[in-house]
Amino acid sequence: MRNKYYSLIAVMFMMAFGFTACQQVKTSSSPPNILFCIADDASFPHMGAYGTQWVNTPGFDRVAKEGLLFMKCYTPNAKCAPSRSSLLTGRNSWQLEQAANHWPHFPTKFKTYVEVLGENGYFTGFTGKGWGPGRAVTADGSPRALAGPAFQEHTLTPPTGKISPKDYFKNFLDFLDQSPDDQPWCFWYGGHEPHRAYEYGSGVQVGHKSMESIDQVPEFWPDTDTVRNDMLDYALELEYFDQQLSKMLAELEARGQLDNTIVVVTADNGMPFPRIKAQEYEMSNHLPLAIMWPQGISHPGRRVDDFVSFIDFAPTFLEVAGVDWQASGMKSTPGSSLTDIFAGESDGINNPERNFVVFGKERHDVGRPDDAGYPIRGIIKRDYLYVKNYHPERWPAGNPETGYLATDGGATKSEILRMRRQGVDASYWQWNFGKRPAEELYNISEDPACMNNLVEDPAVADYLTSLRAQLETVLQRQQDPRVLGQGDIFQTYEYSDENSRNFYHRYMAGEELNAGWVEPSDFETEPIED
Repeated sequence: MRNKYYSLIAVMFMMAFGFTACQQVKTSSSPPNILFCIADDASFPHMGAYGTQWVNTPGFDRVAKEGLLFMKCYTPNAKCAPSRSSLLTGRNSWQLEQAANHWPHFPTKFKTYVEVLGENGYFTGFTGKGWGPGRAVTADGSPRALAGPAFQEHTLTPPTGKISPKDYFKNFLDFLDQSPDDQPWCFWYGGHEPHRAYEYGSGVQVGHKSMESIDQVPEFWPDTDTVRNDMLDYALELEYFDQQLSKMLAELEARGQLDNTIVVVTADNGMPFPRIKAQEYEMSNHLPLAIMWPQGISHPGRRVDDFVSFIDFAPTFLEVAGVDWQASGMKSTPGSSLTDIFAGESDGINNPERNFVVFGKERHDVGRPDDAGYPIRGIIKRDYLYVKNYHPERWPAGNPETGYLATDGGATKSEILRMRRQGVDASYWQWNFGKRPAEELYNISEDPACMNNLVEDPAVADYLTSLRAQLETVLQRQQDPRVLGQGDIFQTYEYSDENSRNFYHRYMAGEELNAGWVEPSDFETEPIED
């Protein structure tokens, strides 16, 4: 029975963040259900609640209106597998050994919050895309369900040929029907949308969207019909993800379960376009986030300005479930439960100590000699984003001759490459695919596209020094091998996709290879100057 679980009366107040006993804190008498909804590749602010007009997201907007709208949520690593690894474990990717990389072998030593909840009375499951891509098995080689057992039976005919045929909603109904009445549940809805590929022109033809509805094309892309069509195709798929969310919310309401369900809606990394997904800029790591919990969030409808990270999800879920972190078998986490924010009273900052986030990456995709990565570490604090590129001599999006494999193939990528090859404009190619300096600093409040590098600006020299020092201190405390002089360890971890492993040397040796996520035209047949 649910009353055997820990009471949440004390969960959301006086958590060493300065809250007083006189505050009104909403509580629940039984552990909440958890519905975690994650889109595959969507950037902030591409949800209606943020004011974006060319994307219609009533599901997300409802969660924000009846809960909290987060303005500064960041993933520690802007790529599918490492981002999902961080949110499932509460650890930054450089604290996860092989799981710092894309297509990894997930280490057996790290448990996920879903696995722990399953061991502590929760009924768990997922539909769509769970953790991945990569390989996750137990010590004896048995498959691990990092996001819960799969519910994938139902399919449908999607609006376009590129949208997943999985019927997320019906699979969720199966899960609810099988969930025991005397247990709380934890469900992961992982949409495959708006991951590429797209059906070109579907935003206009299927979604009846207008290219004029896009108020601004990012400065690092050309403002052409091709790019606008690509953005609208992305919008159509993001709306499809949101439509399934809306149906899930309505079903929970009809069953009387919505009040004590935490609903979290976000994405794993930024949109699958050049200079965003798999990179580490503002639009790469800054993600949409809305959370509702009618029985557990005080003063719903607030806009939250605290910096929060994906590593905060796991400690939040275990705390509200009444599961002790240390006793659970989870490794230590630098993350912090969001219950201090749940207990807030007004818009703005709830906890002044939540004033920065750190991020970085190691190896994302193949395409460089020896499958080398492009290691980065960075910090965002106040209005500034600082990036340290450890190997600026490497191509940040992958080598040109193997198709810039750290950027998914698509219309915008093809347009930028075409313009340089035809001598129309090479500046877009440089911004998206060219080499970068060892350090970058941007004022993201004035320059969210991260175009104006301020590293040499004397006006911010002192603050740059402060950011460098704080990043180093944080990473030293987290035992990051990269700052401890052991960064090469990430290069030794095996790439678990055998078809793509050692791609560069095999391709250069004459094998007919295509990574599958790039277009044949992406490969550069002529040498590119360093």
